[in-house]
Amino acid sequence: MSTPYGDPAHAPQGDKERDDIAALAKGGRTNLFGFFLRLAARIPFLFIAGRAASYGPAALGRFASALVLIELTSMLCTMGEKRGLAQRLSETEGQVRPANVIADGSILAIIASCTAALLFWFVPGVLFPGGHYTQIDRLMVIALPPFTMTEIWLAALAYRLRVTPTVWSRAIVEPWTISIMAGAMIWLAPESGLSIAYIASIYAAAITAFIPFFREYGLPRGWKPRPGAMRKLALRSLPIALADAIEWGTRRVDIFLLGFLAPASAVGVYYAAQQVASLPQKLKTSFEPVLGPVITRNLKEKDYAAIARQVCQVGFWITASQAGIALALGIPGNGVMGLVGREFVGGTGALAFLLAAEVVAATAVVSEAALIYVARLRNLWVSIGTIALQAALTLFGILLMQRLGFNPLFQAAAAACALMLALGLSSIVKSVMLARILKEPINNWRWALVWAALPAVVIGFLAVRFLPEWAALAFGIPAIMGSYFLVIWKKAFGPEDRRLFQKAKKVETPLGEQLPG
Repeated sequence: MSTPYGDPAHAPQGDKERDDIAALAKGGRTNLFGFFLRLAARIPFLFIAGRAASYGPAALGRFASALVLIELTSMLCTMGEKRGLAQRLSETEGQVRPANVIADGSILAIIASCTAALLFWFVPGVLFPGGHYTQIDRLMVIALPPFTMTEIWLAALAYRLRVTPTVWSRAIVEPWTISIMAGAMIWLAPESGLSIAYIASIYAAAITAFIPFFREYGLPRGWKPRPGAMRKLALRSLPIALADAIEWGTRRVDIFLLGFLAPASAVGVYYAAQQVASLPQKLKTSFEPVLGPVITRNLKEKDYAAIARQVCQVGFWITASQAGIALALGIPGNGVMGLVGREFVGGTGALAFLLAAEVVAATAVVSEAALIYVARLRNLWVSIGTIALQAALTLFGILLMQRLGFNPLFQAAAAACALMLALGLSSIVKSVMLARILKEPINNWRWALVWAALPAVVIGFLAVRFLPEWAALAFGIPAIMGSYFLVIWKKAFGPEDRRLFQKAKKVETPLGEQLPG
């Protein structure tokens, strides 16, 4: 009998496996709700930044150039704790107080982020390649330490399968704070309004993450800094830290290169398209906090078949969801970009490539969730190759568009296409690598995705062709998603897939805690 995995041998087996899938489903379901909250909060920020007379594409482009480097540096400064912390807590469980384990990595992260902030303060030209910035803009560097620590606090909470703080911090407090503050700064400090709004949002998100973290773990006891142990931790965590930074960097190197080679207005349009396209990207991060602890537990038990099943299960959930959202946002792309401002409609081509990139990247993301524990160095080299290929393709595409005389928005589309190609190749390589290590097939693809896309494309085309723009957005997007997910539910989802949307009575988590459905 056929299973959702395409092979009866790969059907979930036993209570433990069902509990793992239920835990993954609950974590993803909670963060899936956070995705829609983030969607509702991100649109006002883009609307304000794109349409306000004191901001516009150029100001948004300068802001994006600085933001890219700050957040990329922050990922390096976490010292790999965003994903490596789960493994360290699992290895020391019952031996060392968890707060003490977290403190080791936290001290390293604070030192690294403060050092980087000082460097950027004294060399602001790195953050603002165009040379246009105010003294308040320079203060964006003070967001580095809290951004770094928020990643660690949320990772620690996720180890205990507490994902609600992530929703509050990243999907509610952070995006709504930046939207509200950006609106207020139009009248209070228009020249630096976006920078002030960003700083406020990062600190608000940090406070929101720290309170539940402190309640869960408390303070370290009997702990003191151990330079030798911290040096070993830094060396051990370096491959994970670099892999995290590279994964983040693949979504930012295009903006970085555009900042040097294209006008600020083109960077602003591209950034707006990327913010829309990154909304489905948040779906895969919805599962990362729970997938890490589940994988580390199965690694301790050497249950490689269970890891392969979980990677395939989560990979399909992500691919199916991202494809549906990509169709809903991409088909009426002109209208979606027009919400930000009429000057942004030219970024529709870039939006289409960016949405496609997020779909093809899903396999790489879930494969990497296991590879960072079983082949961290090989995974790192593949990640380095991915970002190097992307940078080369981006540079080639931008320069080619310039030589052919196309306008800067074509350069932005070329950068988005480079991202799609690089991430697609990365997915193939990483899934094959993980399959060889686990000796189990890794495949997220199901042909039902094609059948689900067909009616969605037809409905989307009719909506864009015959409805006014506002109606195509208001009614077309829900119709596209509704038809797509109806076919997915009927034709592609098996019993284990439907756990994503069905509450279980109670399941035992990998840590022995009870999860309410």
